[in-house]
Amino acid sequence: MKIKTFGVIDQRAYEQLVRCAESGNAEYAVLCADHHVGYSQPIGGAIAYEDYISPSGVGYDIACGNKAVKTNIMAKDIDVAKIMNEIFERVSFGIGRVNNEPVDHEVFDKISSAKFKPQRQFLDMARQQLGTVGSGNHYVDLFEDEAGVLWVGVHFGSRGFGHKTASGFLALAQGLPFEDRAKEGEMDSPPILFSTNSELGQGYLEAMHLAGEYAYAGRDVVCDKVLGILGAKSVEEIHNHHNFAWLEEHFGKKYWVVRKGCTPAFDKQKGFVGGTMGENAVILEGKSSQEAKESLFSTVHGAGRLMSRGQARKEIDWESARNAIYKEKGIHIRGGGADEAPMAYKRLSEVLEYHRESVHILHDLRPIGVAMAPSWVKDPYKD
Repeated sequence: MKIKTFGVIDQRAYEQLVRCAESGNAEYAVLCADHHVGYSQPIGGAIAYEDYISPSGVGYDIACGNKAVKTNIMAKDIDVAKIMNEIFERVSFGIGRVNNEPVDHEVFDKISSAKFKPQRQFLDMARQQLGTVGSGNHYVDLFEDEAGVLWVGVHFGSRGFGHKTASGFLALAQGLPFEDRAKEGEMDSPPILFSTNSELGQGYLEAMHLAGEYAYAGRDVVCDKVLGILGAKSVEEIHNHHNFAWLEEHFGKKYWVVRKGCTPAFDKQKGFVGGTMGENAVILEGKSSQEAKESLFSTVHGAGRLMSRGQARKEIDWESARNAIYKEKGIHIRGGGADEAPMAYKRLSEVLEYHRESVHILHDLRPIGVAMAPSWVKDPYKD
C-alpha cells in the first residue's frame, strides 16, 4: 500500500487512514494538508478501493460540496449590507424554511422512482429541504476577485435526504432494517465496507449517486436565488462534491476512490475551495504532475480545523471575533458562531502551499459577505 501525505501530519488522522485502507486491501491512500480526524475515515482523506465502497468513508453528508459562480457585475456596484440582509431573509439556514417561495426540480421525479426503493420515502423531506443550506460550516458567501468581479460561493450537501440515506445503510451494515437507527460507532471505528459486487454495494452506489444529484440541485437552486437577488447573470460556474466516491483509473487500474473532505483535481479540472469567513477562498485547477498522480488527483476542500467545535465555543469570544472581522476587513457577516471563527481553522494559504506541485491558483476570492446559520440553530443534518 502506498500512502501520499501532505502537510503537518496528525497522527490519529493518519492512523485512521491506514486502518481504513488496510481493511479494504486498498493499494493507494492520500492525506491532504487540511486533514483532521473524522468518523472512521479522516476528513481530508482519499482511499482507492478496487472492490469496495465505503458508506462511512463518504460520510453522513453525502455529496457535500462547493459551487462558485462568477457573475457579470462588479463587487463595487452592489450594496453589500443590503444584499446580505436579503440573502439571510430569503435563504434558509438550518431546519425549515424562512419563506414560502416554491421550489420544484426534476430531481424529485428521480427520488419518487428511485432504483433503491427505500429512498422514495424521503421524497417529502427532499421537497421541504431543497435549497436550504443547513448549519455548521455551511455557507452562502459573496466574493470579490483580483479584478473586482463579484462571485457567489456556497458550501453544503444533500441535507436530510443524504443523511437519512447514509444512516439507513449504516443500519443495514449492522443487520438492522434500513429505517432503524444505526448504533453509533467510535471515531476510530474500522470502516464500513460493502463489496461493489454485492446487492448492498450496488444499492449504495445507486443511492449515493441520487443523493449527489440532489446536492447538485440544491446548490444550483441557492446560487440561482442569490443571482436573482443580485440581478446578475452567471458567467462561469465551478461545481464539485468533496464527500463522494468515483470510479476512476489510476496507474492503469480502475478503483472506487472514496474522498471525504477532499476535492477532485484532475488535470485542468477546476475547483472552488473556501478558506474561513475572514480570509480568502480560491479557484484552483489541477495539474498533471507526478505528485498529482500520487495524490490520486485529490486536493484540499478547505483550510481544515484546528479546534473542535466544542473547543472553539469555549476558547473563542465570538462577538469580538465577528466585530474585528467586520471592522478590520469590512466583511458583512450574517449568522455564524465561535465554532466557525477563523481562529478555529488552519490558514488556507499555508495548506495550499503543500499542494503547489499538484494544483495552481487561478483566482483569489476575497470575502465581502458571509451568511451562515446562527450558532444556536439546531440542525441534525449539518454534516
